[in-house]
Amino acid sequence: MKKLILALFTLIILALIGIGGLFYWINNTMNTKIAHGKSNQYIQIPKGSSPNEVVDKLAAEGIISNAFAVKNYIRFFGDGSKIKAGEYQFDSPISPMQVLQELEKGEERTTKVTIPEGFTRFDIAKRLAEKFPQTPPMDDKAVLALMDDTSLIKDIDPTAKNLEGFMYPSTYSFPKDVKMQDVIKKMVEQFKKVWTSDRFLKAQQMGKSAHEIITIASLIETESRFDSERQIVASVIYNRLNKGIALGIDQTAVYIAKMEGRWDGTINKSDLESNSPYNTRKFAGLPPGPISSISESSIEAALNPKQTDYLYYVLNVEKNDGSHNFYASAAEFEKGKAAYQVWLEQQRAKKREQETNQ
Repeated sequence: MKKLILALFTLIILALIGIGGLFYWINNTMNTKIAHGKSNQYIQIPKGSSPNEVVDKLAAEGIISNAFAVKNYIRFFGDGSKIKAGEYQFDSPISPMQVLQELEKGEERTTKVTIPEGFTRFDIAKRLAEKFPQTPPMDDKAVLALMDDTSLIKDIDPTAKNLEGFMYPSTYSFPKDVKMQDVIKKMVEQFKKVWTSDRFLKAQQMGKSAHEIITIASLIETESRFDSERQIVASVIYNRLNKGIALGIDQTAVYIAKMEGRWDGTINKSDLESNSPYNTRKFAGLPPGPISSISESSIEAALNPKQTDYLYYVLNVEKNDGSHNFYASAAEFEKGKAAYQVWLEQQRAKKREQETNQ
């Protein structure tokens, strides 16, 4: 009898271990993202589809990799009745858990648009014109004109001349027939969610207006893509402003060229010699306004600069990853600049060689 009880106990323990292992595997599978090739396509989930039919369809489309795991997750932990019919566009990579969340929200046919951090209003206008055809037709210049309406941000910056810096970079989904004004409005509303009352108060405590902080944040955005060094870049900007030294940020020359409709992808000598008030090589102080869309990271850096003595920075050519070396003295900066110029000429020579061999 004791042997029978022991055997039964052992079987129960093994069963529990097996069930636990199965649930662990299901949970791990549900939260593992997989890549697929259908991110630009719509997948239709017909009305009346059962949860198993939906899972089988998504497995056949390559959106999920293991139908068994998903079916059992829905059976034991989910609620198949929440799955809605519709036309879905799934990001890639995506986890089965995220797929289920999308299916439970439901989705009408939409167009997704991504506005990268650092995009200017000129870049944004061009992308929106391509993504959202209007009736009557609207080109990027017409979209750009809509961005001159600053009524949406009068409460933040009553001095703004346009919406540059106030359209938040992110990925958005809109109905196919969306009005362009509504697209722009949504981007501004998203910015307002990030520009919180606490951040406005912090700017006031620093003696800065929202206009100044957002302008500084846009300079930081275009100068560094690394969150870890943006506060250091901010310190350089503030240190130079406090000493009355021209900021010398070349991205303002790029912005000038875009404003004047002549940006060709290369900063020319004429760009650096421009008499535009945006030319931070020629004129000390901040440019008249922001020069790009800004991320939350850059706003935080503008509000919380590191305390340093740095006045200069240059690309770190040893890492060659877009990060920078920072300097407090002109002499050290000149050494770093010389190394950068040697590296830059090497890169140009490689490019010329590649073009010759094509």
